[in-house]
Amino acid sequence: MSNIELLEKTLPIAPLKIAAMENCRQLGERVNDYIVAFRKGTVCEVKPSPLYVNYESLNYLVDCSCPRFGSGEAKGILKESIRGTDLFIMTDVCNYSLTYTVNGHLNHMSPDDHYQDLKRIISAANGKARRINVIMPFLYESRQHKRTKRESLDCAIALEELASMGTTNIITFDAHDPRVQNAIPLHGFDSFNPPYQFMKALFRAVPDFKADKEHLMIISPDEGAMHRAVYFSNVLGVEMGMFYKRRDYSTVVNGKNPIVAHEFLGADVQGKDVIIVDDMISSGESMLDVAKQLKERRAARVFVCTTFGLFTEGFSKFDTYYEKGYLDRVITTNLTYLPPEVDEKPYFVKADMSKFLALIIDSLNHDTTIGAVLNPTDKIHALLERHRVD
Repeated sequence: MSNIELLEKTLPIAPLKIAAMENCRQLGERVNDYIVAFRKGTVCEVKPSPLYVNYESLNYLVDCSCPRFGSGEAKGILKESIRGTDLFIMTDVCNYSLTYTVNGHLNHMSPDDHYQDLKRIISAANGKARRINVIMPFLYESRQHKRTKRESLDCAIALEELASMGTTNIITFDAHDPRVQNAIPLHGFDSFNPPYQFMKALFRAVPDFKADKEHLMIISPDEGAMHRAVYFSNVLGVEMGMFYKRRDYSTVVNGKNPIVAHEFLGADVQGKDVIIVDDMISSGESMLDVAKQLKERRAARVFVCTTFGLFTEGFSKFDTYYEKGYLDRVITTNLTYLPPEVDEKPYFVKADMSKFLALIIDSLNHDTTIGAVLNPTDKIHALLERHRVD
Protein backbone atom coordinates (compact mmCIF):
# COMPACT_ATOMS: atom_id res chain seq x y z
CA MET A 1 0.00 0.00 0.00
CA SER A 2 1.42 3.42 -0.99
CA ASN A 3 1.80 6.32 1.41
CA ILE A 4 -1.02 8.26 -0.26
CA GLU A 5 -3.42 5.32 0.18
CA LEU A 6 -2.45 5.08 3.85
CA LEU A 7 -3.13 8.79 4.35
CA GLU A 8 -6.56 8.44 2.78
CA LYS A 9 -7.54 5.82 5.35
CA THR A 10 -6.25 7.49 8.55
CA LEU A 11 -7.10 10.48 10.71
CA PRO A 12 -4.54 13.23 11.38
CA ILE A 13 -3.29 13.34 14.96
CA ALA A 14 -4.27 17.04 15.13
CA PRO A 15 -4.76 20.00 12.72
CA LEU A 16 -1.53 20.63 10.82
CA LYS A 17 0.48 23.85 11.15
CA ILE A 18 3.94 24.63 9.75
CA ALA A 19 6.14 27.34 11.25
CA ALA A 20 8.76 28.00 8.58
CA MET A 21 11.28 30.32 10.19
CA GLU A 22 12.72 33.21 8.20
CA ASN A 23 15.89 31.22 7.45
CA CYS A 24 13.75 28.51 5.82
CA ARG A 25 10.83 30.55 4.44
CA GLN A 26 11.20 29.75 0.73
CA LEU A 27 11.47 25.99 1.30
CA GLY A 28 8.55 26.13 3.73
CA GLU A 29 6.34 27.81 1.13
CA ARG A 30 7.12 25.10 -1.43
CA VAL A 31 6.38 22.37 1.15
CA ASN A 32 3.10 24.08 2.00
CA ASP A 33 2.08 24.19 -1.69
CA TYR A 34 2.69 20.44 -2.04
CA ILE A 35 0.66 19.58 1.07
CA VAL A 36 -2.21 21.79 -0.16
CA ALA A 37 -2.12 19.88 -3.47
CA PHE A 38 -1.92 16.48 -1.71
CA ARG A 39 -4.96 17.14 0.43
CA LYS A 40 -6.97 18.74 -2.33
CA GLY A 41 -6.73 15.55 -4.37
CA THR A 42 -7.10 13.10 -1.48
CA VAL A 43 -10.20 10.91 -1.46
CA CYS A 44 -10.73 10.45 2.30
CA GLU A 45 -12.84 7.64 3.67
CA VAL A 46 -13.09 9.32 7.08
CA LYS A 47 -13.94 12.92 6.19
CA PRO A 48 -17.12 13.04 8.33
CA SER A 49 -14.87 13.05 11.42
CA PRO A 50 -14.65 16.41 13.28
CA LEU A 51 -10.86 16.19 12.89
CA TYR A 52 -11.33 16.99 9.20
CA VAL A 53 -12.86 20.42 9.81
CA ASN A 54 -9.46 22.06 9.16
CA TYR A 55 -8.04 19.25 7.03
CA GLU A 56 -8.22 20.97 3.65
CA SER A 57 -6.73 24.44 3.66
CA LEU A 58 -5.05 26.81 1.23
CA ASN A 59 -2.34 27.58 3.78
CA TYR A 60 -0.80 25.60 6.66
CA LEU A 61 1.94 28.14 7.35
CA VAL A 62 2.02 29.98 10.69
CA ASP A 63 3.05 33.62 10.75
CA CYS A 64 6.07 33.70 13.08
CA SER A 65 9.12 35.89 13.61
CA CYS A 66 12.08 36.57 15.94
CA PRO A 67 12.51 40.37 16.10
CA ARG A 68 15.61 41.78 17.82
CA PHE A 69 16.24 44.68 20.13
CA GLY A 70 19.06 47.15 19.53
CA SER A 71 21.26 45.20 21.94
CA GLY A 72 21.01 42.09 19.75
CA GLU A 73 18.64 40.26 22.09
CA ALA A 74 15.57 38.68 20.54
CA LYS A 75 12.19 37.10 21.22
CA GLY A 76 10.05 34.55 19.38
CA ILE A 77 6.53 35.52 18.31
CA LEU A 78 3.71 33.36 16.93
CA LYS A 79 1.17 35.73 15.39
CA GLU A 80 -1.74 33.29 15.38
CA SER A 81 -3.16 30.56 17.58
CA ILE A 82 -1.53 27.13 17.44
CA ARG A 83 -3.49 25.64 20.33
CA GLY A 84 -4.14 21.93 19.83
CA THR A 85 -2.23 21.74 16.53
CA ASP A 86 0.44 19.38 15.27
CA LEU A 87 3.17 21.99 14.83
CA PHE A 88 6.15 21.46 12.51
CA ILE A 89 8.93 24.04 12.92
CA MET A 90 11.30 24.27 9.95
CA THR A 91 14.73 25.86 10.38
CA ASP A 92 17.94 26.15 8.34
CA VAL A 93 20.83 26.76 10.74
CA CYS A 94 23.25 27.27 7.82
CA ASN A 95 21.53 30.33 6.34
CA TYR A 96 24.26 32.95 6.63
CA SER A 97 22.45 35.47 4.41
CA LEU A 98 20.32 36.89 7.26
CA THR A 99 21.67 39.77 9.33
CA TYR A 100 20.89 41.67 12.54
CA THR A 101 22.28 44.74 14.27
CA VAL A 102 24.10 44.85 17.62
CA ASN A 103 24.71 48.39 18.90
CA GLY A 104 24.89 49.64 15.33
CA HIS A 105 27.16 46.84 14.07
CA LEU A 106 25.87 44.49 11.36
CA ASN A 107 26.20 40.77 12.13
CA HIS A 108 25.49 37.79 9.89
CA MET A 109 23.48 35.10 11.65
CA SER A 110 25.45 32.03 12.64
CA PRO A 111 24.18 28.50 13.38
CA ASP A 112 24.20 29.47 17.08
CA ASP A 113 21.88 32.42 16.38
CA HIS A 114 19.48 30.28 14.35
CA TYR A 115 19.42 27.59 17.03
CA GLN A 116 18.55 30.17 19.70
CA ASP A 117 15.72 31.47 17.50
CA LEU A 118 14.41 27.90 17.13
CA LYS A 119 14.26 27.59 20.91
CA ARG A 120 12.42 30.91 21.09
CA ILE A 121 9.68 29.67 18.74
CA ILE A 122 9.40 26.39 20.67
CA SER A 123 9.10 28.43 23.87
CA ALA A 124 6.34 30.56 22.34
CA ALA A 125 4.45 27.41 21.30
CA ASN A 126 5.04 25.18 24.30
CA GLY A 127 1.99 24.23 26.33
CA LYS A 128 -0.37 25.20 23.51
CA ALA A 129 0.44 22.91 20.58
CA ARG A 130 -0.72 19.30 20.74
CA ARG A 131 2.68 18.17 19.50
CA ILE A 132 5.90 19.94 18.49
CA ASN A 133 8.11 18.57 15.70
CA VAL A 134 11.38 20.14 14.56
CA ILE A 135 12.57 19.82 10.96
CA MET A 136 16.26 20.75 10.92
CA PRO A 137 17.73 19.50 7.60
CA PHE A 138 21.31 20.28 8.63
CA LEU A 139 21.54 18.99 12.19
CA TYR A 140 22.92 21.73 14.44
CA GLU A 141 26.53 21.04 15.52
CA SER A 142 26.38 17.57 13.91
CA ARG A 143 30.05 17.81 12.96
CA GLN A 144 30.89 17.91 16.67
CA HIS A 145 29.22 14.58 17.39
CA LYS A 146 31.91 12.77 19.38
CA ARG A 147 34.57 13.49 21.98
CA THR A 148 38.20 12.57 21.34
CA LYS A 149 39.78 14.78 24.03
CA ARG A 150 38.66 17.44 26.51
CA GLU A 151 36.03 19.03 24.30
CA SER A 152 32.31 19.78 24.24
CA LEU A 153 29.60 17.49 22.83
CA ASP A 154 27.51 20.24 21.26
CA CYS A 155 25.14 18.12 19.15
CA ALA A 156 24.18 15.85 22.05
CA ILE A 157 23.56 18.86 24.30
CA ALA A 158 21.36 20.50 21.65
CA LEU A 159 19.27 17.34 21.22
CA GLU A 160 18.79 17.04 24.98
CA GLU A 161 17.72 20.69 25.12
CA LEU A 162 15.14 20.24 22.36
CA ALA A 163 13.77 17.10 24.02
CA SER A 164 13.51 18.81 27.42
CA MET A 165 11.60 21.70 25.81
CA GLY A 166 8.86 19.33 24.69
CA THR A 167 9.88 18.42 21.15
CA THR A 168 8.42 15.03 20.18
CA ASN A 169 10.10 14.42 16.82
CA ILE A 170 13.34 15.72 15.30
CA ILE A 171 13.65 15.30 11.53
CA THR A 172 17.02 15.79 9.87
CA PHE A 173 18.82 14.76 6.68
CA ASP A 174 22.01 12.81 6.20
CA ALA A 175 23.19 13.27 9.79
CA HIS A 176 26.99 13.28 9.98
CA ASP A 177 26.69 10.42 12.47
CA PRO A 178 23.11 9.18 13.14
CA ARG A 179 24.30 7.67 16.43
CA VAL A 180 23.90 11.11 18.03
CA GLN A 181 20.26 10.07 18.53
CA ASN A 182 21.55 7.97 21.44
CA ALA A 183 21.53 11.23 23.40
CA ILE A 184 17.70 11.14 23.34
CA PRO A 185 16.82 7.43 23.06
CA LEU A 186 13.15 7.88 24.11
CA HIS A 187 12.34 10.64 21.60
CA GLY A 188 11.63 10.54 17.89
CA PHE A 189 14.68 11.10 15.70
CA ASP A 190 14.79 10.35 11.96
CA SER A 191 17.60 11.02 9.50
CA PHE A 192 16.53 10.82 5.85
CA ASN A 193 18.75 10.54 2.77
CA PRO A 194 18.22 11.94 -0.75
CA PRO A 195 19.66 9.30 -3.17
CA TYR A 196 16.40 9.11 -5.15
CA GLN A 197 16.37 12.90 -5.62
CA PHE A 198 20.03 12.79 -6.69
CA MET A 199 19.25 10.24 -9.39
CA LYS A 200 16.21 12.18 -10.62
CA ALA A 201 18.28 15.36 -10.87
CA LEU A 202 21.11 13.55 -12.69
CA PHE A 203 18.82 11.95 -15.27
CA ARG A 204 17.17 15.33 -15.89
CA ALA A 205 20.45 17.27 -16.19
CA VAL A 206 22.43 14.66 -18.15
CA PRO A 207 20.15 13.01 -20.77
CA ASP A 208 22.79 10.48 -21.89
CA PHE A 209 23.61 9.36 -18.32
CA LYS A 210 23.69 5.55 -18.02
CA ALA A 211 23.42 3.91 -14.58
CA ASP A 212 24.82 0.44 -15.24
CA LYS A 213 27.95 -1.54 -14.42
CA GLU A 214 29.60 -0.89 -17.79
CA HIS A 215 29.29 2.90 -17.62
CA LEU A 216 29.23 3.96 -13.96
CA MET A 217 31.13 3.71 -10.66
CA ILE A 218 30.31 5.11 -7.22
CA ILE A 219 33.15 6.75 -5.28
CA SER A 220 33.40 7.49 -1.57
CA PRO A 221 35.70 10.51 -0.98
CA ASP A 222 36.70 9.17 2.45
CA GLU A 223 36.05 6.32 4.88
CA GLY A 224 33.30 8.30 6.65
CA ALA A 225 31.10 8.32 3.53
CA MET A 226 31.48 4.59 2.85
CA HIS A 227 27.95 3.65 3.95
CA ARG A 228 26.44 6.11 1.45
CA ALA A 229 28.58 4.77 -1.41
CA VAL A 230 27.87 1.14 -0.46
CA TYR A 231 24.11 1.78 -0.54
CA PHE A 232 24.30 3.63 -3.87
CA SER A 233 26.43 0.95 -5.54
CA ASN A 234 24.22 -1.90 -4.28
CA VAL A 235 20.98 -0.26 -5.40
CA LEU A 236 22.36 0.64 -8.82
CA GLY A 237 24.26 -2.63 -9.22
CA VAL A 238 27.59 -0.96 -10.04
CA GLU A 239 31.13 -1.12 -8.65
CA MET A 240 32.46 1.28 -6.05
CA GLY A 241 35.80 2.65 -4.92
CA MET A 242 36.99 4.87 -2.11
CA PHE A 243 39.66 7.34 -1.13
CA TYR A 244 41.13 7.58 2.32
CA LYS A 245 42.61 10.77 3.70
CA ARG A 246 46.23 10.75 4.85
CA ARG A 247 46.41 13.57 7.41
CA ASP A 248 49.18 15.41 9.23
CA TYR A 249 48.18 14.84 12.85
CA SER A 250 51.06 16.97 14.16
CA THR A 251 49.43 20.26 13.12
CA VAL A 252 45.95 21.84 13.27
CA VAL A 253 44.69 24.29 10.62
CA ASN A 254 41.21 25.86 10.89
CA GLY A 255 40.31 23.43 13.65
CA LYS A 256 41.30 20.25 11.80
CA ASN A 257 44.36 18.22 10.81
CA PRO A 258 45.33 19.10 7.20
CA ILE A 259 45.08 16.41 4.51
CA VAL A 260 48.43 15.36 3.09
CA ALA A 261 47.08 13.17 0.27
CA HIS A 262 44.08 11.16 -0.93
CA GLU A 263 44.84 7.48 -1.59
CA PHE A 264 42.52 5.48 -3.87
CA LEU A 265 41.25 1.94 -3.31
CA GLY A 266 39.10 0.31 -5.99
CA ALA A 267 38.75 -0.92 -9.54
CA ASP A 268 39.88 0.91 -12.67
CA VAL A 269 37.72 3.98 -13.43
CA GLN A 270 39.04 4.52 -16.97
CA GLY A 271 36.27 5.38 -19.42
CA LYS A 272 33.51 5.29 -16.80
CA ASP A 273 31.34 8.03 -15.36
CA VAL A 274 31.81 8.36 -11.60
CA ILE A 275 29.54 9.69 -8.87
CA ILE A 276 31.26 11.02 -5.75
CA VAL A 277 28.73 10.90 -2.92
CA ASP A 278 29.09 12.63 0.46
CA ASP A 279 27.00 14.45 3.06
CA MET A 280 28.35 17.97 2.48
CA ILE A 281 30.63 20.32 0.62
CA SER A 282 32.21 22.70 3.11
CA SER A 283 35.17 24.49 1.54
CA GLY A 284 35.22 21.84 -1.22
CA GLU A 285 38.99 21.35 -1.30
CA SER A 286 38.81 17.66 -0.41
CA MET A 287 36.06 16.97 -2.95
CA LEU A 288 37.86 18.86 -5.71
CA ASP A 289 41.11 16.99 -5.08
CA VAL A 290 39.24 13.67 -5.36
CA ALA A 291 37.59 14.82 -8.61
CA LYS A 292 40.97 15.82 -10.05
CA GLN A 293 42.53 12.48 -9.13
CA LEU A 294 39.67 10.59 -10.77
CA LYS A 295 40.10 12.59 -13.98
CA GLU A 296 43.83 11.87 -13.88
CA ARG A 297 42.88 8.19 -13.69
CA ARG A 298 40.98 8.85 -16.98
CA ALA A 299 37.41 8.75 -15.66
CA ALA A 300 34.93 9.89 -18.32
CA ARG A 301 32.75 12.32 -16.34
CA VAL A 302 32.77 13.27 -12.67
CA PHE A 303 29.47 13.97 -10.90
CA VAL A 304 29.48 15.18 -7.29
CA CYS A 305 26.36 14.47 -5.19
CA THR A 306 26.15 16.03 -1.73
CA THR A 307 23.17 16.68 0.53
CA PHE A 308 24.43 20.06 1.71
CA GLY A 309 26.31 22.57 -0.41
CA LEU A 310 27.78 25.04 2.09
CA PHE A 311 30.54 26.43 -0.20
CA THR A 312 32.20 28.20 2.74
CA GLU A 313 35.00 29.57 0.54
CA GLY A 314 32.89 30.51 -2.47
CA PHE A 315 32.77 29.09 -5.98
CA SER A 316 36.02 30.27 -7.58
CA LYS A 317 37.81 26.91 -7.16
CA PHE A 318 34.78 25.04 -8.50
CA ASP A 319 34.68 27.38 -11.51
CA THR A 320 38.38 26.74 -12.16
CA TYR A 321 38.05 22.95 -11.88
CA TYR A 322 35.03 22.96 -14.17
CA GLU A 323 36.90 25.02 -16.77
CA LYS A 324 39.86 22.61 -16.58
CA GLY A 325 37.53 19.63 -17.09
CA TYR A 326 38.06 18.03 -13.68
CA LEU A 327 34.39 18.42 -12.78
CA ASP A 328 31.21 17.94 -14.82
CA ARG A 329 28.24 18.39 -12.44
CA VAL A 330 27.69 19.28 -8.78
CA ILE A 331 24.31 18.14 -7.43
CA THR A 332 23.17 19.45 -4.04
CA THR A 333 19.77 19.76 -2.41
CA ASN A 334 17.85 22.92 -1.55
CA LEU A 335 17.67 21.92 2.14
CA THR A 336 20.13 24.66 3.10
CA TYR A 337 20.62 28.19 1.83
CA LEU A 338 22.19 28.51 -1.61
CA PRO A 339 23.23 31.96 -2.89
CA PRO A 340 21.46 33.15 -6.07
CA GLU A 341 24.70 32.92 -8.05
CA VAL A 342 24.51 29.09 -8.10
CA ASP A 343 21.78 29.34 -10.75
CA GLU A 344 24.32 30.90 -13.11
CA LYS A 345 26.84 28.06 -12.73
CA PRO A 346 26.76 25.70 -15.75
CA TYR A 347 27.85 22.76 -13.60
CA PHE A 348 25.38 23.25 -10.74
CA VAL A 349 22.24 21.09 -10.43
CA LYS A 350 19.69 21.53 -7.65
CA ALA A 351 17.84 18.49 -6.28
CA ASP A 352 14.49 19.75 -5.01
CA MET A 353 13.53 18.18 -1.67
CA SER A 354 10.27 20.08 -1.01
CA LYS A 355 7.93 17.30 -2.22
CA PHE A 356 9.83 14.73 -0.15
CA LEU A 357 9.58 16.98 2.93
CA ALA A 358 5.86 17.48 2.34
CA LEU A 359 5.32 13.72 2.23
CA ILE A 360 7.28 13.29 5.49
CA ILE A 361 5.21 15.98 7.25
CA ASP A 362 1.90 14.62 5.93
CA SER A 363 2.81 11.07 7.00
CA LEU A 364 3.82 12.14 10.50
CA ASN A 365 0.70 14.26 10.87
CA HIS A 366 -1.40 11.15 10.10
CA ASP A 367 0.80 9.12 12.46
CA THR A 368 1.39 6.52 9.74
CA THR A 369 4.51 4.50 9.00
CA ILE A 370 7.33 6.33 7.26
CA GLY A 371 9.24 3.14 6.48
CA ALA A 372 8.58 3.49 2.76
CA VAL A 373 9.73 7.12 2.89
CA LEU A 374 12.90 6.20 4.77
CA ASN A 375 13.80 3.53 2.23
CA PRO A 376 13.94 4.92 -1.34
CA THR A 377 15.16 1.65 -2.92
CA ASP A 378 11.90 0.83 -4.72
CA LYS A 379 11.63 4.37 -6.10
CA ILE A 380 15.19 4.25 -7.44
CA HIS A 381 14.56 0.87 -9.11
CA ALA A 382 11.37 2.23 -10.73
CA LEU A 383 13.30 5.31 -11.93
CA LEU A 384 16.04 3.13 -13.44
CA GLU A 385 13.46 0.95 -15.15
CA ARG A 386 11.74 3.97 -16.72
CA HIS A 387 15.01 5.28 -18.13
CA ARG A 388 16.05 1.88 -19.46
CA VAL A 389 12.73 1.67 -21.30
CA ASP A 390 13.18 5.19 -22.68
